[in-house]
Amino acid sequence: MDWYPIVKLLHVVAATIWVGGGFTMILVGTLADRANDQETLMALLKATAKLGKLLFMPSSLATLVSGLIMTSVWTGFSELWVIIGLCGYAAAFVTGTFVLKPWTQKIAAMLARDGITPAAVALGRRTLRFGKFDYIVMAIVVADMVLKPTLHNTGELTAMAVLMIGGAVVIFARRETAGTAAA
Repeated sequence: MDWYPIVKLLHVVAATIWVGGGFTMILVGTLADRANDQETLMALLKATAKLGKLLFMPSSLATLVSGLIMTSVWTGFSELWVIIGLCGYAAAFVTGTFVLKPWTQKIAAMLARDGITPAAVALGRRTLRFGKFDYIVMAIVVADMVLKPTLHNTGELTAMAVLMIGGAVVIFARRETAGTAAA
Protein backbone atom coordinates (compact mmCIF):
# COMPACT_ATOMS: atom_id res chain seq x y z
CA MET A 1 0.00 0.00 0.00
CA ASP A 2 1.15 3.50 -0.86
CA TRP A 3 1.89 5.57 2.28
CA TYR A 4 0.85 8.94 0.78
CA PRO A 5 -2.93 8.38 1.23
CA ILE A 6 -2.32 7.39 4.85
CA VAL A 7 -0.40 10.61 5.52
CA LYS A 8 -3.10 12.60 3.71
CA LEU A 9 -5.80 10.92 5.82
CA LEU A 10 -3.87 11.77 8.99
CA HIS A 11 -3.57 15.36 7.76
CA VAL A 12 -7.32 15.69 7.09
CA VAL A 13 -8.39 13.98 10.32
CA ALA A 14 -6.00 16.06 12.44
CA ALA A 15 -7.09 19.28 10.73
CA THR A 16 -10.75 18.35 11.22
CA ILE A 17 -10.22 17.79 14.94
CA TRP A 18 -8.21 20.99 15.32
CA VAL A 19 -10.38 23.31 13.24
CA GLY A 20 -13.70 21.68 14.09
CA GLY A 21 -13.00 21.56 17.81
CA GLY A 22 -11.95 25.19 17.88
CA PHE A 23 -14.90 26.27 15.75
CA THR A 24 -17.27 24.56 18.18
CA MET A 25 -15.62 26.35 21.11
CA ILE A 26 -15.91 29.72 19.31
CA LEU A 27 -19.57 29.07 18.47
CA VAL A 28 -20.51 28.09 22.04
CA GLY A 29 -18.55 31.06 23.41
CA THR A 30 -20.26 33.47 21.02
CA LEU A 31 -23.72 32.16 21.89
CA ALA A 32 -22.95 32.39 25.62
CA ASP A 33 -21.58 35.91 25.22
CA ARG A 34 -24.62 37.08 23.23
CA ALA A 35 -26.93 35.62 25.88
CA ASN A 36 -24.78 37.28 28.58
CA ASP A 37 -24.35 33.78 30.06
CA GLN A 38 -21.17 34.43 32.00
CA GLU A 39 -21.12 31.00 33.66
CA THR A 40 -21.12 29.15 30.34
CA LEU A 41 -18.56 31.52 28.82
CA MET A 42 -16.21 31.11 31.78
CA ALA A 43 -16.66 27.33 31.89
CA LEU A 44 -15.91 27.16 28.17
CA LEU A 45 -12.75 29.23 28.49
CA LYS A 46 -11.63 27.18 31.49
CA ALA A 47 -12.16 24.00 29.44
CA THR A 48 -10.29 25.59 26.53
CA ALA A 49 -7.25 26.03 28.78
CA LYS A 50 -7.24 22.25 29.36
CA LEU A 51 -8.08 21.29 25.77
CA GLY A 52 -5.21 23.35 24.40
CA LYS A 53 -2.67 20.86 25.66
CA LEU A 54 -4.80 17.73 25.18
CA LEU A 55 -6.46 18.42 21.82
CA PHE A 56 -5.51 21.60 19.98
CA MET A 57 -1.71 21.45 20.20
CA PRO A 58 -1.38 17.73 19.28
CA SER A 59 -3.87 17.95 16.40
CA SER A 60 -2.29 21.16 15.07
CA LEU A 61 1.17 19.58 15.19
CA ALA A 62 -0.10 16.43 13.47
CA THR A 63 -1.64 18.64 10.79
CA LEU A 64 1.63 20.51 10.30
CA VAL A 65 3.90 17.46 10.27
CA SER A 66 1.70 15.46 7.89
CA GLY A 67 1.34 18.52 5.66
CA LEU A 68 5.11 19.04 5.59
CA ILE A 69 5.66 15.39 4.69
CA MET A 70 3.16 15.56 1.82
CA THR A 71 4.47 18.90 0.57
CA SER A 72 8.08 17.77 0.60
CA VAL A 73 7.16 14.75 -1.52
CA TRP A 74 4.47 16.22 -3.77
CA THR A 75 4.73 19.93 -4.58
CA GLY A 76 7.66 21.42 -2.74
CA PHE A 77 7.42 24.65 -0.80
CA SER A 78 7.34 27.22 -3.60
CA GLU A 79 3.64 26.96 -4.50
CA LEU A 80 1.62 30.02 -3.39
CA TRP A 81 -1.06 27.93 -1.68
CA VAL A 82 1.62 26.14 0.37
CA ILE A 83 3.12 29.48 1.44
CA ILE A 84 -0.31 30.84 2.40
CA GLY A 85 -1.05 27.66 4.37
CA LEU A 86 2.25 27.84 6.24
CA CYS A 87 1.72 31.54 7.01
CA GLY A 88 -1.77 30.74 8.30
CA TYR A 89 -0.39 27.94 10.46
CA ALA A 90 2.29 30.29 11.82
CA ALA A 91 -0.34 32.92 12.64
CA ALA A 92 -2.50 30.34 14.41
CA PHE A 93 0.51 29.00 16.30
CA VAL A 94 1.56 32.46 17.47
CA THR A 95 -2.00 33.40 18.47
CA GLY A 96 -2.56 30.11 20.26
CA THR A 97 0.79 30.05 22.04
CA PHE A 98 1.20 33.70 22.99
CA VAL A 99 -2.39 34.94 23.32
CA LEU A 100 -5.05 32.25 23.74
CA LYS A 101 -3.07 29.84 25.92
CA PRO A 102 -1.85 32.37 28.50
CA TRP A 103 -5.17 34.20 28.60
CA THR A 104 -7.25 31.04 29.08
CA GLN A 105 -4.82 29.86 31.77
CA LYS A 106 -5.11 33.25 33.47
CA ILE A 107 -8.92 33.04 33.31
CA ALA A 108 -8.83 29.54 34.83
CA ALA A 109 -6.61 30.84 37.66
CA MET A 110 -8.88 33.86 38.21
CA LEU A 111 -11.94 31.61 38.37
CA ALA A 112 -10.27 29.24 40.83
CA ARG A 113 -9.18 32.12 43.03
CA ASP A 114 -12.11 34.57 42.86
CA GLY A 115 -14.92 32.97 40.88
CA ILE A 116 -16.64 34.90 38.10
CA THR A 117 -15.59 38.54 38.33
CA PRO A 118 -15.97 41.47 35.92
CA ALA A 119 -12.22 41.25 35.22
CA ALA A 120 -12.45 37.55 34.32
CA VAL A 121 -15.46 38.16 32.08
CA ALA A 122 -13.71 41.09 30.35
CA LEU A 123 -10.61 38.98 29.71
CA GLY A 124 -12.85 36.14 28.54
CA ARG A 125 -14.57 38.37 26.01
CA ARG A 126 -11.22 39.69 24.75
CA THR A 127 -9.97 36.10 24.45
CA LEU A 128 -13.10 35.15 22.50
CA ARG A 129 -12.51 38.07 20.11
CA PHE A 130 -8.96 36.90 19.37
CA GLY A 131 -10.24 33.34 18.98
CA LYS A 132 -12.80 34.52 16.42
CA PHE A 133 -10.12 36.22 14.37
CA ASP A 134 -7.92 33.15 14.65
CA TYR A 135 -10.74 31.13 13.13
CA ILE A 136 -11.17 33.57 10.28
CA VAL A 137 -7.51 32.86 9.51
CA MET A 138 -8.22 29.13 9.85
CA ALA A 139 -11.16 29.39 7.42
CA ILE A 140 -8.85 31.08 4.93
CA VAL A 141 -6.28 28.30 5.36
CA VAL A 142 -8.95 25.63 4.82
CA ALA A 143 -10.14 27.43 1.66
CA ASP A 144 -6.52 27.77 0.57
CA MET A 145 -5.88 24.04 1.03
CA VAL A 146 -8.97 23.14 -1.00
CA LEU A 147 -8.73 25.77 -3.76
CA LYS A 148 -4.90 25.82 -4.06
CA PRO A 149 -4.78 29.31 -5.59
CA THR A 150 -1.94 30.57 -7.75
CA LEU A 151 -1.08 34.18 -8.51
CA HIS A 152 -3.51 33.95 -11.44
CA ASN A 153 -6.49 33.31 -9.14
CA THR A 154 -7.01 36.95 -8.25
CA GLY A 155 -10.68 36.48 -7.34
CA GLU A 156 -9.92 33.81 -4.75
CA LEU A 157 -6.95 35.71 -3.34
CA THR A 158 -8.97 38.93 -3.17
CA ALA A 159 -11.81 37.14 -1.37
CA MET A 160 -9.34 35.74 1.18
CA ALA A 161 -7.84 39.19 1.78
CA VAL A 162 -11.27 40.82 2.10
CA LEU A 163 -12.37 38.13 4.55
CA MET A 164 -9.27 38.65 6.70
CA ILE A 165 -9.37 42.46 6.68
CA GLY A 166 -13.16 42.64 6.99
CA GLY A 167 -13.13 40.10 9.79
CA ALA A 168 -10.46 42.04 11.69
CA VAL A 169 -12.46 45.26 11.35
CA VAL A 170 -15.72 43.66 12.47
CA ILE A 171 -14.15 41.81 15.40
CA PHE A 172 -11.68 44.36 16.74
CA ALA A 173 -13.28 47.70 15.83
CA ARG A 174 -16.68 46.72 17.23
CA ARG A 175 -17.88 48.74 20.18
CA GLU A 176 -18.92 46.99 23.38
CA THR A 177 -22.62 46.11 23.38
CA ALA A 178 -24.93 47.00 26.25
CA GLY A 179 -24.77 43.42 27.58
CA THR A 180 -20.99 43.40 27.40
CA ALA A 181 -20.67 46.80 29.07
CA ALA A 182 -23.03 45.74 31.87
CA ALA A 183 -20.74 42.86 32.74
